[in-house]
Amino acid sequence: MSQPQTRPSMGVLGLNGARDQFRLERYPASEVLSPFIKHYWMVQWNLEQDDSYWQHVVPNPCANLVVEQGKTFFYGPGKEKFSYLLSGSGIVFGVKFRPGGLYPFVNRELSELTGRPIEVETVLGIQGSELEELVLAEQDHDQRMIQVVERLLTKRLPPYDEQITLVNQIIDYAAGNQGITKVEQVCEFFDINIRKLQRLFAKYVGVNPKSVIRLFRLQNAAEAMDLGQAQDLAGLSVELGYHDQAHFSKDFKAVIGRSPEQYLSNVIL
Repeated sequence: MSQPQTRPSMGVLGLNGARDQFRLERYPASEVLSPFIKHYWMVQWNLEQDDSYWQHVVPNPCANLVVEQGKTFFYGPGKEKFSYLLSGSGIVFGVKFRPGGLYPFVNRELSELTGRPIEVETVLGIQGSELEELVLAEQDHDQRMIQVVERLLTKRLPPYDEQITLVNQIIDYAAGNQGITKVEQVCEFFDINIRKLQRLFAKYVGVNPKSVIRLFRLQNAAEAMDLGQAQDLAGLSVELGYHDQAHFSKDFKAVIGRSPEQYLSNVIL
């Protein structure tokens, strides 16, 4: 159950140093659902009786369906690090939607839902507790859990919205270009008015473009530290497009919860 050293974290902090008792898997969606869904994910842990472990995640601009005992909801994207205390043994199954991919299912502006869980029944027509029972009954078989959720989502499959394609093109561009530091750069590349871009993100993503750009930069920084590729923090801040290290440190601590120096020293230890 050990993780390969170069496994992409996708925002899961410390993934490449994760303990052997921790398992994270990701699986692609079926062809009919892949326009809406980025992947399915499953986290499983089995710690010693008195042991516990904080797992930290930098959010992506994606909504998720999370299936966990007593905590099953649809969640919009966040803006700051999410921390989860793992203890004992357990399992969480999730569906990560593509940016904008949840909107056609709920038909509500995603910015209205950010920070507020969405009841499963409003999307899938069954109670969250019913979904837990169906999915977690198959927890020893990853593909069977996926099949349960895919059947329910396919029954509610909405028409595809071409705006989702545009949203993902914009986000992929921001994620793949570390030199992107301002919303105006995105507007210029896609020839789109800044107000229109902000409205597009409010409706389909739920997080504004400025926050998305910042999250990608900081996720790249944390992942580089996890992989031992960032010993020079001053150089890293320049690579990520920051004008100075102080600004980088302020942003990093605001989202990650620790200064770059503290985070890096913890990785080395």
